[in-house]
Order: sequence, then structure tokens, then C-alpha cells
Amino acid sequence: MAEADAAPPLLVLAVVMGYLLGSVPFGLLLTRVAGLGDIRSIGSGNIGATNVLRTGNKPLALATLLLDGGKGAVAALVFGQWGTLTGLFAGVAAVLGHNFPVWLRFKGGKGVATTLGTTLALAWPAGLAACAIWLAMAAVFRISSLAALTALAALPFLMGGFAGLNHAVAGLVLALVGFFRHNDNIRRLLAGTEPRIGGGKAGKGTANG
Repeated sequence: MAEADAAPPLLVLAVVMGYLLGSVPFGLLLTRVAGLGDIRSIGSGNIGATNVLRTGNKPLALATLLLDGGKGAVAALVFGQWGTLTGLFAGVAAVLGHNFPVWLRFKGGKGVATTLGTTLALAWPAGLAACAIWLAMAAVFRISSLAALTALAALPFLMGGFAGLNHAVAGLVLALVGFFRHNDNIRRLLAGTEPRIGGGKAGKGTANG
């Protein structure tokens, strides 16, 4: 359907449902089911795949990565059936849900996986390019947050270049939210104290993502 079909009530529904889907804390749920306790008690205290990896359970971290990325993609794809704008609203809302879930007093993850999943669904060439940037930066510098911030900074340009103005605006919103959630990491990067990938398990408050 055309973007003109995105009536205000549908946009509101897209935002609400996208947020609720995004707010499902897969990292927290999977680690509890696996008997690993509360993921918020280790590392950065976040519920994303990077922190799940600090439990030492790589399959669980991979499952969290895929599920967190998937919920953004599902929100964007399902509501995208009613128009591009509706899909954009739903995808952005899913990232907000992951980062600020009402069930966890608005203390969620940093939204990198959900942002990439949403981007792949909304404009797959931009999503692939963002993933490539993340992988390249992570391989060279071995710092997860630096890789994420670089990919986020490129997002508005990638989405705008591949899909147009509305996507560029959505990419800008996602980038700003991502940078806000990485404010502690940015301070540590500037101070030269940000941990590197493969640094092992970390105590609460000592890690990055």
C-alpha cells in the first residue's frame, strides 16, 4: 500500500505494538531460563547480546542477538504492509521498546541488534552496509561500542542514500537514540578505558554493552 494509507490511528497502533514487541527482554528471559541468573547483575547490567556473552554462553548470546534483531525486523515488516511510513514508525518504536522497556522500569539494552534488524527490514542494502561497518570496525579495533557508534553514525546517510528522506529521518532518530544509550561508552572511549572484545567476563559496571 502507499504511504498515503498511513492514517494517524494506524500510526499510533504501529507505535504501540512496535514498542511492546521491542520491549520483550529476550536476553533477560533466556539467561533466567538457562539458570544463569539475572543478566543485569553482571557486566554493563544491560539485557542485550553483548552482555549475555559475558556469561560465557555463546549460543545463548547468539540467540539473544537474533531475537533482538528479529523483533525490530518483524515490527517493521508487519506494519510495513500498510505503508512505508507505518513500517518506519513501528521499527523505530521497537528500538525504543528494547532500550526503554516499561517492564524493566525503562532500563533496557542499547538497541544495536534491534536497530540493525529494523534497518535490514526497512532498507536491506543500508542494513547490510551498517553490519559491514560494524564488523570491520570490530575486527580492526576490537571495541564493540566503537563499532556500534560508527555504524550508528553512518545510518542516516545509508538509509537516506538507499531509500530516501523518510528513511534518513528514521535513521537519524535511531542514531541519536543509540548515541544517547552509549553515553557511558563514549566517556570511556574518550578516556581510553573502554574494554575490548574478548576481555572475558566482567563484574557489574565494568563493561561496555
